Amino acid sequence: MAAFAALRTEEGRALLAELRDHDPARELATATRLRRSHPAELVSAALGQARLRQRAAAKFGAEDAYRMYFTPNGVEQSTRASVAEHRARRLAGLGVRSLADLCCGIGGDALALARAGIRVLAVDRDPLTAAVARANAEELGLADLIEVREADVTEVDTGGYDAVFVDPARRGGRGRIFDPEAYSPPLSWAVGAAGGARFGAVKVAPGIPHEAVPDEAEAEWISDRGDVKEAVLWFGTAPGTVRATLLPRGDSLATADPLPDPEPGPVGRWLYEPDGAVIRAHLVAEAAAELDGRLIDPTIAYVTADELRPSRYATAYEITDVLPFNLKKLKALLRERQVGVLTVKKRGSAIEPEELRRKVKPQGPNAATVILTRVAGAPSMLLARPAPAPRD
Repeated sequence: MAAFAALRTEEGRALLAELRDHDPARELATATRLRRSHPAELVSAALGQARLRQRAAAKFGAEDAYRMYFTPNGVEQSTRASVAEHRARRLAGLGVRSLADLCCGIGGDALALARAGIRVLAVDRDPLTAAVARANAEELGLADLIEVREADVTEVDTGGYDAVFVDPARRGGRGRIFDPEAYSPPLSWAVGAAGGARFGAVKVAPGIPHEAVPDEAEAEWISDRGDVKEAVLWFGTAPGTVRATLLPRGDSLATADPLPDPEPGPVGRWLYEPDGAVIRAHLVAEAAAELDGRLIDPTIAYVTADELRPSRYATAYEITDVLPFNLKKLKALLRERQVGVLTVKKRGSAIEPEELRRKVKPQGPNAATVILTRVAGAPSMLLARPAPAPRD
């Protein structure tokens, strides 16, 4: 707390501004120079905060990240700004005007909610984390809409709020926690807190088993530029619905009555790789139905079709070769076609992309994609190239 308070002094702010673009590789020399004119403890704190801001820029954007303050756990566990903004827009669209943000961390979600015009009570039991969240609200000009309270979330009265959002801690001393009841607080408590409000949401790991989703919840999996970021259990919206939302466009595939998996069949000219959120939401069949597609294997989430159709939920590739898995044959084929730029994708294969690249040693001016997978149960290699962009 003392080091954090020092960073918010005029001297601390000046140091942070000076360190905005510093090179971490030269940190020792930078620290030696700065300690000639500043207390050593302040220099150490400023260098640590500068590193955190550089890491946070990818998640929050440089404009916000270099005005905010972070803790190591806060950078790691906070919601990406684009995802927080999506959730805030949805809550605002439901008519939510006040919300209790429980386990608020460094305030990433609270900031997005306040920018959407929602009044927020942000609660965290860790004194430093709460102080950082309060500082971030002040630095971004949102303190009038965000009240930060240092408290145990299980003891906070949320009765006067339109909505409750809970972001339980999903990491412990040994890393990620996979059992939802081992979250802090447990998933069952979070569901009770969120489900007791007019609207509620609980942030959970994207790998949450579908059987752990309460019947009264809507489950949404969210990806950002192809990377699955999180899942959310919604209450008061559409019970029993599963949804995949793809950012930044915001395309959403949802159903309360999932289709059966399509029948597998032979590999056609086109292969579609569903977005990770679609796969996590168990909506591959819905994506395949839009493409008039089939699976290449009953256990693999690749869809194939004979005609190219635009899809908002899958990336298309044109298949040039379908081969049994054989590294020697692949190496010879890549050498023959002078492939030096090799993109490796895998699903249902034990070999790692970097291992394959080392073994085939691609060389040449051309590019290709190799997909390591199973076709009708057999280990296979598909050579492909990205489908042409659809014409306007």
